[in-house]
Amino acid sequence: MTVAIYPGSFDPVTYGHLDVIGRAAGVFERVVVGVLANPRKAPLLSTAERLTVLRTAIDETLPAAAPRIDVVAFDGLTVDFARASGGHFIVRGLRAVSDFESEMQMAHTNRKLAAEVDTVFFMTALEHAYLSSTLVKEIALLGGDVSAMIPPAARGHVGTHRTVG
Repeated sequence: MTVAIYPGSFDPVTYGHLDVIGRAAGVFERVVVGVLANPRKAPLLSTAERLTVLRTAIDETLPAAAPRIDVVAFDGLTVDFARASGGHFIVRGLRAVSDFESEMQMAHTNRKLAAEVDTVFFMTALEHAYLSSTLVKEIALLGGDVSAMIPPAARGHVGTHRTVG
């Protein structure tokens, strides 16, 4: 069975992430979406919220592939997560050429740490190429409409995390 992992913070999950997950599910028999639980960062959504939102969004957006997609939390090295998940491929999404340099560096480093794990890149669909979780958070925190950027499962969670200034 070909297993790929798709690691990220998914804070919050965007339609760009779901596009990459769906395309990966079209290539690999099983996809394990790894939600990074990094105690050194202060995410907008808790790890539990991100897991719930991702699972719901995948079930609603990718119903045919959903049974072959797992959503789990992890911390530590991505290659260790890949090994623990039985994955030999790390999926990464590219939005623009500017993403490629840092992603290539990360792919080479992961390959050096785990020669049995390869990185596969998927170009995000053009209609989602502008999206980033950081941008979505900024817009949401300033009261902007992010409904075209994130799935319904994320909207209630993102909208409830507003700062008062």
